[in-house]
Amino acid sequence: MAPMTRSNARIARFAVFAVILIISGFILSKGSSYTAGSASLAPAVQKGTVSDSGAPAAGVPPAEVKNAAEPGAVKAPTDKEIAKDKISATFVSLARNSDIDSLLGSIRQVEDRFNKKFKYDWVFLNDQPFSEEFKEITTAAVSGKTKYGLIPVEQWSYPDHIDQEKAALSREKMVQENVIYGGSVSYRHMCRYESGFFWRHELMMDYEYYWRVEPDVKIYCDIDYDIFKWMKDNDKAYAFTISLPEYDKTIPTLWQETKKFTDANPQFLAENNMLDWISNDKGQTYNGCHFWSNFEIASLKFWRSEAYTKYFEHLDAAGGFFYERWGDAPVHSIAASLFLNRDKVHFFEDVGYYHVPFHNCPVDKATRIAKNCVCNPNEDFSWRPHSCTPRYYSLKGLKRPSGWENFSS
Repeated sequence: MAPMTRSNARIARFAVFAVILIISGFILSKGSSYTAGSASLAPAVQKGTVSDSGAPAAGVPPAEVKNAAEPGAVKAPTDKEIAKDKISATFVSLARNSDIDSLLGSIRQVEDRFNKKFKYDWVFLNDQPFSEEFKEITTAAVSGKTKYGLIPVEQWSYPDHIDQEKAALSREKMVQENVIYGGSVSYRHMCRYESGFFWRHELMMDYEYYWRVEPDVKIYCDIDYDIFKWMKDNDKAYAFTISLPEYDKTIPTLWQETKKFTDANPQFLAENNMLDWISNDKGQTYNGCHFWSNFEIASLKFWRSEAYTKYFEHLDAAGGFFYERWGDAPVHSIAASLFLNRDKVHFFEDVGYYHVPFHNCPVDKATRIAKNCVCNPNEDFSWRPHSCTPRYYSLKGLKRPSGWENFSS
């Protein structure tokens, strides 16, 4: 067989990426699908036990923060000191009873790499009542307290203003065009809920920050500092590990509606925002760049802000969650990029994360060794041509990790 030409090689590489990108659209905003059903309006709460664990090692703050402490410069805190310094934060997972096996693997990853040292709470949300088995197994797996909430019916159903025949015709068309999740009703309810309601749940009102965890994810590196406290101490409102372009057929009018909102409400735009990250032409169009929200650590205060609340209400009234297939990932990302100053957004290059089909593996060898990472940097997506993370670094003028250029093609 004749050797492949450079041109053909490029075509082949592009074809492979296109397939991966299409697959990623299938799970852009989250990993689970739901079957909508009735649920009590009052959230159920169950508290799990808190067990003792060893003290964490001294942490190394992430690279975006200047004057970071050197490894070993601070004496490892005791359990009592950890409890004293903890902030009001929780993990949150939207899950079904049938997700127990895949979610349990994610919980174990987070607990082993981070939470066994810090014992933060875990909130589980479901549009169906959680089974006793689900509660028992997850409570045993989590080192902090566990809480279980039911999603109100009105937050997991069609709003009154939605024309359900129009929505059905739209789904039918998307199926014919092979749009990922184009025919799914439950997926749309999930995207709308994650966009506009999870942060309003009664169980979430006790917290300032959250870390969203999906089924079937992996954490590759030890997180030996309190990541929630780090977010608060450094005034960060949103953090991510993977970014990429959205599947444009799912959001044909999302940017049009966003412009309508910002034109009518210019007061919400942050002075030093990240418009240039999400637009290549100063806001005329959306380039699709978004944070992959199946991992996000963020401030609940931001979602509860007037800017975001009114933005969601505008989008919800436009109907794009049902007439199109808007995901919470682009909604969250556009809002964070426009309504937050850029220094409040952070990329965690030292955590290591996987959600099919993309990997975040620190490409800096020293980081992988220091953090006891178990991943292959050749699989890292961060610096590939179709990742939006290089654009993020350039926009913020950040120094890229050592060796990034070796993993950029």
